[in-house]
Amino acid sequence: MSAATDTALTEQPAAEHVRSVLARAISLSLSAEGQDYDLIGMHSVDGRGRIVLHPQADSPLAVQVAAAERGGIGAVLEFTDIAPTALRDRVRARVTITGRVAPAEAGGGGVLRLDPTRVTLRTTAGTRDVDLDAFERAEPDPLAVEEAAMLTHLADAHGDMVADLVVLAGSRLPLGVVRALPLAVDRHGITLRCEYHEGHCDLRLLFPATARDAAEAGEQVRRLLTTPRCAHHQHPSPRP
Repeated sequence: MSAATDTALTEQPAAEHVRSVLARAISLSLSAEGQDYDLIGMHSVDGRGRIVLHPQADSPLAVQVAAAERGGIGAVLEFTDIAPTALRDRVRARVTITGRVAPAEAGGGGVLRLDPTRVTLRTTAGTRDVDLDAFERAEPDPLAVEEAAMLTHLADAHGDMVADLVVLAGSRLPLGVVRALPLAVDRHGITLRCEYHEGHCDLRLLFPATARDAAEAGEQVRRLLTTPRCAHHQHPSPRP
């Protein structure tokens, strides 16, 4: 299927999108001067998007940074945003952050900080650099951390509701859908992946009002289903 995306009012700001990916990420891949590391449960992100790494003090990464000259080592961090539901093509976005990794404190202890020089967001819509100041000022979407639980609950316990949401697209959705699953949700709306025998398309449904938390998002989904022929939907975005 060829893509013809209607992005009006739907596109999450790039800096916010990146911060949302970081907020829910539990792992990352790091490449530094010829060495590759998979860090699971070894990082944190503060309110300004600053990334702190927490490897063991005697880990290869901590040793590599400690042995480097003053200023740390050049590094590339990659975060992969994967849909929590078992749909096709689960990778929703990749965030790449280039910078330098150095000891967080002069006394060492293994805690490391990342000083970013470039932030890149890659999605099905393309790849773009994110302004560093915008990245620092942005906040994650308020549903980012709760999103996985919300989507898996909707898929596992409310398949009928997902089917009803698909109906809202009416004739704008190509015929032949064999399965639909929730792909993403944020404060502005919910996105469903509609799968065909070959290919799929993503259907974005805008909430009647902005949701501030999971409870309000649930209420907005119910409001979508009670609004006649929902005026809040967007054209599906086909994918090969």
